[in-house]
Amino acid sequence: MTQRNLAKRIRLDTVFPWVDTEILKGLHMDSYHFSDHISHTTKQLAEAGIVLTNEEIANIEVADFGLHNFETGLTLLTYINTDRYCAKELILLPGQTCPEHLHPPVGNDPGKMETFRCRSGKVYLYVEGEPTLPAKCRPPLGTEMYYTVWHEICLSPGEQYTIPPNTLHWFQAGTEGAIVSEFSSRSRDELDIFTDPNIRRIP
Repeated sequence: MTQRNLAKRIRLDTVFPWVDTEILKGLHMDSYHFSDHISHTTKQLAEAGIVLTNEEIANIEVADFGLHNFETGLTLLTYINTDRYCAKELILLPGQTCPEHLHPPVGNDPGKMETFRCRSGKVYLYVEGEPTLPAKCRPPLGTEMYYTVWHEICLSPGEQYTIPPNTLHWFQAGTEGAIVSEFSSRSRDELDIFTDPNIRRIP
């Protein structure tokens, strides 16, 4: 999804029914146009002390993973992505989920290693390991079978976690949304393997 086709209208209180309506209204997100989304994202980043250039704003990507359902997705900005390293900002709306996936080996490369550092809000990260019961989050309705790892790590601002290569993981924002800075080895989004076969990730 690019900025050119952010034209439809949604009601976020129906997309995220478990998030308190008053919280959404407080964020001015009870109902808005996708055409406003980039402005909202840049404001959200600025409030977290992250200032962007005009060129960076123009390169903000809105990813819905081919599902056309904004409950699953995120907004991201890639600062740099080379053969050696990558840096991004990941921005999630309240309750929004980045679906379960892994970064596989490519040739002699063991796969992408990444560190998530929470800048604002709260993000719940789920990775391989002993399941956390009860989990704080739930997958988007109707996709529960595609979420198989349940070891929970909760990140608040200033906290970080590193995900090894070839490791299943997914994450979901708390009720205020979240901004996460990602530092990693080379990113090859088109090679990511998602548990949900309906997902299409085209960078």
